[in-house]
Amino acid sequence: MITVKWKVEELTCPSCIKKIESALSKQPGVQEVKVLFHSSQVKARFDESLVQEELLQSMLAKLGYPVLAGGGRGDGQAS
Repeated sequence: MITVKWKVEELTCPSCIKKIESALSKQPGVQEVKVLFHSSQVKARFDESLVQEELLQSMLAKLGYPVLAGGGRGDGQAS
């Protein structure tokens, strides 16, 4: 399992949280998703053997919240 934190486009409404957490949590291998509303960050814990980070980032973009440059494995931790 690894944990990553992505900086995304500014979140404008609390319903964004539910939308993002619901979509990413449905992916096989995703154990936890937490949206940090005020800092416009998404934190995810997942099994890389079941789901790739790029797929999750692509899903965020399709939902309207693309990962900004520099977002990604900044705090990625294998565990």
